[in-house]
Amino acid sequence: MNRTLAQTLLLISFITLVGCSSSSGKKTAMAQEPVDASSLPGDQADLIPVIAALHDQMHTWHGTPYEWGGTKLSGVDCSGFVWRTLKDRFNLPVERLTTRDLIHMGTHVKPKQLRPGDLVFFRINGGMHVGFYDTDRHFLHASTSKGVIRSSLDNPYWKSVFYQARRLDKAYQSGISLDDDGIKLSKRN
Repeated sequence: MNRTLAQTLLLISFITLVGCSSSSGKKTAMAQEPVDASSLPGDQADLIPVIAALHDQMHTWHGTPYEWGGTKLSGVDCSGFVWRTLKDRFNLPVERLTTRDLIHMGTHVKPKQLRPGDLVFFRINGGMHVGFYDTDRHFLHASTSKGVIRSSLDNPYWKSVFYQARRLDKAYQSGISLDDDGIKLSKRN
C-alpha cells in the first residue's frame, strides 16, 4: 500500500473514531478544524498519526480542571498533561516528569520550525509552563484558569511569555495509541 493511501485511510479512521466517540457529560464538545494532509508541507504529512494522537488526547482531557501536581482526569497540571500524553498516546514508558525535566529533553527547535508534538515552554512569573504544539500556531496545555484547552501562540499574552520549544524525537518513533480502546498505530521508518 503506498504511503499516501495509508495516510488517507488513517485520517479517515481518525475522523470516524472521533465522530463515533462519546464524551462524559462534564466536558463540553471541542470544535476543531479538520487536518487536510495535502495542505501539510513535505514531511509533515508523516505527522498525521501525531496530530491524531494529540487531538484524541485533547478530546479526552478537554476542560479537565487545573490541579497543581495532578495527573488525573479529575485534575491535572501542565507537566502532568504532557506526561500523560507521552505515556498514554505515544507509549513512552517514562516516570512522572516535571516541566524542569522536560525542558532538558530532546533538541531545541526554532519557533518557525515547530511541528505537531513539539513541546512549547513559557516563562511565567519566574516559573515554567509547558504544552504540546498542535497545528496552525496553536498548542494544547493545562491552563491554570481554564483547565486543559487549546490556545494560540499568536495571543499577545502567550507571545510575551514564550521561552523555547523542544522536539522529543522518540515520540515520533513510538507506537501511537488512539482512544482508550487500545488502538495502536506503529510508525515505520
